[in-house]
Amino acid sequence: MSIGVLGKKVGMTQVFGEDGRAVPVTVIEAGPCPVVEIRTPENNSYSAVQLGFMDEKPSRLNRAKKGYFEKQGVSPKRVLREFRVDDSSAYSVGQTITVELFSGGEKVDVCGTSKGKGYAGGMKRYHFSGGPASHGASKVHRKPGSSGANSYPGHIFKGKKMAGRMGGDRVTTKGLTVFSVDAENNLILIRGPVPGANNGLVLIYKTA
Repeated sequence: MSIGVLGKKVGMTQVFGEDGRAVPVTVIEAGPCPVVEIRTPENNSYSAVQLGFMDEKPSRLNRAKKGYFEKQGVSPKRVLREFRVDDSSAYSVGQTITVELFSGGEKVDVCGTSKGKGYAGGMKRYHFSGGPASHGASKVHRKPGSSGANSYPGHIFKGKKMAGRMGGDRVTTKGLTVFSVDAENNLILIRGPVPGANNGLVLIYKTA
């Protein structure tokens, strides 16, 4: 378990590597993330570091949140997330975590919320093959086929793969490669796609 950084997915583009080949990358605006609170085994039964991301206007906070940030001595942040660490004593409230935590060529895990697709059928949601396209098949081309049982058990079990809401889930993509880090502009370029839509919140960890 190690600390990471919070970021906002900007979008995808391509850059050229040292060999001249075009490399697809995802641009993430990550940090700076101040340490808002420290969780210790003595007080909280586990070790973690709470980070904040994106400034928030004090006028948009309720009294509880305003009092919390004033107590911690940290400017209000829109997003708060915890990162489990082995030893939280190495960090202090007010310390700032930036993209300099990572370097080019390093492996990272990126966690985000996948794009919501709405109500989807079995072929789109679970890659069912569908019914026959011809030879007497009528109106069953994209149907899932038989889904229940006979007299026993006589009902469909919970969790059965069927049509339903697709996307909008917490997804972690592991083992992605950091292409480069722009500490001056708080940007990190990661090879390939990462979960979520543009402007979505992502968490970047070092791969264990």
